[in-house]
Amino acid sequence: MLQLIYVSTARNGDAIDLDNILATSRRNNRRDGITGLLHVKGRRFLQALEGDAGKVEAAYARIAGDPRHFALVILSRRSVTAREFGDWAMAADDGSGDVVAQVATLVEGAAPSVRGTFEGFAGLRAA
Repeated sequence: MLQLIYVSTARNGDAIDLDNILATSRRNNRRDGITGLLHVKGRRFLQALEGDAGKVEAAYARIAGDPRHFALVILSRRSVTAREFGDWAMAADDGSGDVVAQVATLVEGAAPSVRGTFEGFAGLRAA
């Protein structure tokens, strides 16, 4: 099974419709048997995708071709024997502070390096 983690940035001027992103992602990922986590902070996106290598690579190619964002950087591409995220989830930093606890809970079962990536992005770790 492949786990791919990447970051990207939404283009300036484009409205970020998180509800639509979440609905579309859940539909596509359920269809393709992909699990993972999407964390949104401002205009930045950090996502982990897990599943069949061909399906994950196809999902990433679709994401990379989406003109609503740019500067996609793959942080990690590795084989995993078991899913580190039981389902697909999304954590959005809306400024309320609740996202910190949400992300910590969502990454509990992930490898230390994956936890560190998401916790750092969420601002859980001191700089």
